[in-house]
Amino acid sequence: MKPLIVIPARYASTRFPGKPLAEIGGIAMLERTARVAAKVGHYVIATDDDRIEDFCRERDLPIVMTDPNLPSGSDRAKVAADLFDPSADIIVNLQGDAPFTPPSYVQACLDALTADPSADISTPVVALSWDALDELRAAKQTTPFSGTCAIVGDDGRARWFSKNIIPAIRKEAALRETNETSPVLQHVGLYAYRRAALARYVTLPASPYEELEGLEQLRALESGMTIACAKVASHPMSQAGIDTPQDLARAEARLASLK
Repeated sequence: MKPLIVIPARYASTRFPGKPLAEIGGIAMLERTARVAAKVGHYVIATDDDRIEDFCRERDLPIVMTDPNLPSGSDRAKVAADLFDPSADIIVNLQGDAPFTPPSYVQACLDALTADPSADISTPVVALSWDALDELRAAKQTTPFSGTCAIVGDDGRARWFSKNIIPAIRKEAALRETNETSPVLQHVGLYAYRRAALARYVTLPASPYEELEGLEQLRALESGMTIACAKVASHPMSQAGIDTPQDLARAEARLASLK
């Protein structure tokens, strides 16, 4: 297995322009994400913006420029891998707005593809504590499309993903008394693709539920591709994916509370 971690980083985010260069605790989000990748191995940043390119070159971070018209981070990851290392057989898509992803999560994705040789893609999920579930619910009151949940089968493969909190819990009060962990799995926006699977994925048209939910991984499921889910331990900062300025403020506050 020869993995390459690609960090797609777009400046022109609709909900948060300039997001990759926004600072958290005095360090740019993109630089924090690059530090995560460097702890695992071979990586490159993929962008379509001169400001991000200049930022990376000033810090000697590996970077490739890609077409600004590419429709998604997965397309950008595929093109970047082809340009930077055509020999890599596993391509990890680590989003530039995931600065607190533990390196162990990246390794867990690689291990999941080894354990499930017929899986096309792997991704991590975290079993939420009740407190973490309460926090997610509170966050969705103001930013309803931040945070994604997953349903995983007994075989360890994804059945579904949603921006809604799933599953619904009819007897939650009783479960809280008997279980320390909730039944809700939160998805971590990190993917490892076999090269052939990524090459196929980017040729597929956007699927109906992908467009409704705004979740690329649903295209894979709707087309019959398989996604192995690596269950990983919760981390104090692991849920702080940054989609909006409100997410940034929450991540800043959480980081400060841990000092």
